[in-house]
Amino acid sequence: MAILLVGLILFLGIHSVHLVAPTGRASMHATLGERPYKSLYSVVSLVGFGLIIWGFSRASEQSAILYSPPDWTVPAAAVLMVPALILVLASVVPPGRIKHAVMHPLLYGTILWAVAHLIVNGDAAGVVLFGAFLVWAVIDLLAQPRIAGSAAGLAATRSDLIAVVGGLVLYGAFVWKLHFWLFGVAPLP
Repeated sequence: MAILLVGLILFLGIHSVHLVAPTGRASMHATLGERPYKSLYSVVSLVGFGLIIWGFSRASEQSAILYSPPDWTVPAAAVLMVPALILVLASVVPPGRIKHAVMHPLLYGTILWAVAHLIVNGDAAGVVLFGAFLVWAVIDLLAQPRIAGSAAGLAATRSDLIAVVGGLVLYGAFVWKLHFWLFGVAPLP
């Protein structure tokens, strides 16, 4: 579990600098320069992400069961993952109506992803992993400024279409075999 915790601290920590030190990112960027700053940020993120994967796989093998999820949680998680994936994709395409309406689609997508996984994973490693992401995303969301988005136009329709179709395709791939290949667990029985 220690490896998982170190990975979470590195990954979520580097993604939380703006929360604990609002001027820290700008000051590090100014001190180091753009390329070194982005390189450092990327390396810390990748190391943290790698430790999360490695630590979770090790911790899952001997993780205590904290609760037994009821049967209804599997279809509920499957339903939650559809908008979660659409929101995540909406966060990386040019702004569209989804991004305009939701404002922070990656954070909302992360919250849905974490909740979906928390309701179906009752082991300690799962609760730590998905709970940490849930808490981080909620705190980050609450810290975001409330800024009205710009009016959506023609590009918005294309962006939304990419997010929705791409999210559904990604969802289908995960349900089909991708989740099992990557994580050793079939999302649906």
